[in-house]
Amino acid sequence: MNERRIKKVLIANRGVPAVRIIHTCRDRKIGTTAVYSTPDRLAHHVFMADTAVHIGEAPPAESYLNMDRIIDAALGSNSDAVHPGWGFLAENHLFAQKVVDAGLVWIGPSPEVIKMMGDKIEAKELARKAHVPTIPGLSNVTDVNQIRTWMKDEQVSFPIMIKASAGGGGKGMLKVESDDQLGQALSQVRSESKKSFGDETVLAEKYIERGRHIEVQIAADAQGNVVHLYERECTLQRRNQKIIEEAPSPSLDDGLRQEICYTATRLMREIGYTTAGTVEFIFDAPTRKFYFLEVNTRLQVEHGITELITGLDIVGIMLDVAMGKPLPFRQTDIHPNRWALEVRLNAEDPKNFSPSFGKVTRLQVPMGPGVRVASGVYEGADIPPYYDSLFMLLMTAGADRDDAIRAMDRSLSRNLRIEGVKTLAPLLLSIIRHPSFISGEFSTRFIEEHMSELISMFRDESSEDEALKVARYVAEISALGPQAWM
Repeated sequence: MNERRIKKVLIANRGVPAVRIIHTCRDRKIGTTAVYSTPDRLAHHVFMADTAVHIGEAPPAESYLNMDRIIDAALGSNSDAVHPGWGFLAENHLFAQKVVDAGLVWIGPSPEVIKMMGDKIEAKELARKAHVPTIPGLSNVTDVNQIRTWMKDEQVSFPIMIKASAGGGGKGMLKVESDDQLGQALSQVRSESKKSFGDETVLAEKYIERGRHIEVQIAADAQGNVVHLYERECTLQRRNQKIIEEAPSPSLDDGLRQEICYTATRLMREIGYTTAGTVEFIFDAPTRKFYFLEVNTRLQVEHGITELITGLDIVGIMLDVAMGKPLPFRQTDIHPNRWALEVRLNAEDPKNFSPSFGKVTRLQVPMGPGVRVASGVYEGADIPPYYDSLFMLLMTAGADRDDAIRAMDRSLSRNLRIEGVKTLAPLLLSIIRHPSFISGEFSTRFIEEHMSELISMFRDESSEDEALKVARYVAEISALGPQAWM
């Protein structure tokens, strides 16, 4: 592959991912173009970029999901490449193809690979062909009797999981506890899948009751070099979405670590993967077996903790691969030497996960030894109600897991101050102080099983009543009349 130079990158995203990508582009002396919707006109990523282009009103369909406007913005700003970050269009093969067809460099895997891995049924079949263990399941489910027959024939017992084939990010999946829930669950997942992904194809799988979520970071170039950057543990989740990650995983011994990492590498080599990507597995701790879940064909939210333990810049690797350069290292060159934790600071009520939006009236960002912050806001910025609630990633690292936890405790309890919106900080602090977390004994059900206990550990702090903020927002709309995005 001939090498080509990238002079300016349009980032087809907002907030935390956009800011993260801009940092590496600045290091590389590569220009950047931000895109923004009307409520994001004063957003952090807009101020950081060299060029900013307005692409539409608040609804994502009119702005961050509007492929043609984003490509027009890239061409109009003299950008020669597009990085999608994570979320929005990051795993949309149609958008990737449009970028390529416009003569721009797509900073990601090929549209063909994105399409293959975006279909959970096809991805699972490819994993089987590559001799990667997969969860027992049933594809193309249209009727509850298909599920009942499969469960009887394969001796699968409840609970099971019904998933959207085109789903991702924790959306389009539902745990089913008993036979009388099957009909409603199947209808709900098919409906959600059609609404969110435009495809009502679903599958059913055995639910791993005490499962742990392990993912392997992969880097690959166009010359056929594929390496792993070791694994991350992403078990602690709420509503099937991660909120705490760590690297390496406390669940694995060295033998299992080597097996799961090389299994992921083999799969990515088989499918012809290039750039950075992640292979996700569910690990059944009692049986010590792992099963393939999916391939994430994009930069992961939690890539920063892998960077902390390896010293690599994964966004930089993506830029190099997009320019046709080979990986500058081999597998034997990768030597993780630290432990890292990441918590996701979402603008949400920590007691019930309802969204919290408004102006960040005070922001004190943690500093000190072993701390890294990826923020999408600044003090005085607005967190709008139209998009994902993630506004900051807080990471800590230490010589071992205890060191990393201590640094995270310090950062959350003493060094972080956020006012104006509610955040998950009290819940995150309760989790990292819980004896089960400290001992490494937890599963994907940890939060739902311990929620009352975790809430009881919160320190009461005065904050603006959420109902008053909603009332103010409604009053503003009432006074100003219907807005263009409504």
